[in-house]
Amino acid sequence: MTERQPSPQAGSAAAETPDPRRWRALSVALTAGFMTLLDVSIVNVALPSVRTALDASAAQLQWIVSGYALTFGLVLVAAGRLGDARGRRTMFVVGVAVFTGASVVAGLAPTASWLVAARLVQGVGGGILNPQVSGLVQQLFRGAERGRAFGRLGTTIGISTAVGPVLGGVILSLAGPQHGWRWVFLVNLPVGLLTIVLARRFIDQVRDPEPVRDLDPVGALLLGAGVVGLLWPLVSDHWQGVDAVLLAAGVLALAAFVAWERRLGARGRAPMVQLSLFSRPGYTPGALLGLVYFSGFTGVFFVLTLFFQNGLGYTPLQAGLAITPFALGSAVSATVGGRLVSRQGRRVVVAGLVLVSLGLAATDLAIMLAASRGAGSATGWWVAAPLLLAGLGSGLVISPNVTLALQEVPVHQAGTAGGVLQTGQRLGTAAGIALVGALYFRGLAAGDATTAVQHGLWAIVTLVLAALAIGVVDLVRRGRSALA
Repeated sequence: MTERQPSPQAGSAAAETPDPRRWRALSVALTAGFMTLLDVSIVNVALPSVRTALDASAAQLQWIVSGYALTFGLVLVAAGRLGDARGRRTMFVVGVAVFTGASVVAGLAPTASWLVAARLVQGVGGGILNPQVSGLVQQLFRGAERGRAFGRLGTTIGISTAVGPVLGGVILSLAGPQHGWRWVFLVNLPVGLLTIVLARRFIDQVRDPEPVRDLDPVGALLLGAGVVGLLWPLVSDHWQGVDAVLLAAGVLALAAFVAWERRLGARGRAPMVQLSLFSRPGYTPGALLGLVYFSGFTGVFFVLTLFFQNGLGYTPLQAGLAITPFALGSAVSATVGGRLVSRQGRRVVVAGLVLVSLGLAATDLAIMLAASRGAGSATGWWVAAPLLLAGLGSGLVISPNVTLALQEVPVHQAGTAGGVLQTGQRLGTAAGIALVGALYFRGLAAGDATTAVQHGLWAIVTLVLAALAIGVVDLVRRGRSALA
């Protein structure tokens, strides 16, 4: 494919010439994103089989899940920066190759330690390729089309979340518990290879028109130390004294990172993250809202999966099907949200957050009523409609919020900006699951599974309401700016 170097100004003639293959290129990018998101949820249902087949310890099972999230979040911003400077297609292909190769190693792992190591590398691959997806959307689309493209990204997130537990249950049923977990990883091989071939055919190599020689290794190290310091205690299953030290060190590293980036900018050099990003209209509110919302809504799947399987005795497949209405609702409304956001702006996100809050509060009420009437095994049916409502709201939040956050970001900074947003989302996810999980298990120790899941759900509703407050403040501010 040809190599292009557009002007950094989003409104330049080169930037506004639409690529006739842009929708095909988007489909290729979303396929890779789908793989990485699928591997977040599909692995959970395979953990009991992994424990039996590889004699894995509880700590190893924890790292199979959390290690992926840790390394994923670690490389996001640096990978986005490299994509901006060296070419998004190159970094995208590298990310897919690393993820696919690690998937094969995970599927063939002879021991639990090998599987943990493979999952860490898988997370690196996912963290490399994902900032390129949002960067490619910025690069390929303009105006209302960009909102629709991000809407497709939201649909992909919803579908991957929906089919993960179900597909994992189907694979385990077909291949058997002894080897079925291996195919959970090996299915990525043909998809990854095909994605690499199609990426080289449909995605142009676009680089920053001003060659960047200084990729800010000091900034990368400081940010990496900060992310690890914050994420490690959050993904750890037991809080220890060293976790408090790591958390404090992470905060200090992030403060040093900000000071270093400001110093580089003042000296006329190229920092890894241009701090001026946070002065772009919509970027800071969007980043903050995304962090808070992800700290809430990702806990829905965590606590409900535990409740259905451990509290009500559902199989992994049954638990996955019971949660599917939320993910399907999100997949449907994400496309609608992508079309509405160009006209309605922040109002779309605010409306979505209201629906999520109402839907999750109704889910909590439905669980309480089902328990009071002794309908334990039928609880999945009781919560289907409220979860669908919450999912419909969620689809109006995630992609429209990303669209608004990146709306004023120059295309040549799109990968870095997307990496920062996703890093915030990963931090929010880890913090939210740690909080919601602690409340769930505390409630379980004090009462029963119904009490525990209610504690978790109310914590999630509180976090969603906090995100709603951020959205309302930004909506009011935008209204005042329009009148000024």
